[in-house]
Amino acid sequence: MNNKLIFAFGSVIFITYVYFLLKIIRKQNKIKKREDMKIHDMNDLDGMGNQGRFPDKQIKNRAI
Repeated sequence: MNNKLIFAFGSVIFITYVYFLLKIIRKQNKIKKREDMKIHDMNDLDGMGNQGRFPDKQIKNRAI
């Protein structure tokens, strides 16, 4: 009887701990997503991404 009582009490504490742990993780994940939405590329003024910033072709050496 005593072992069952200790097991039940420990199970309640463990389940409560896991519940609040997952709640904190979920809350921090939502905060991170909101912060990521606010961050934007300061160099991307035209809104086209990186495709216009870096040339695709290498510059040829015209001296040869």
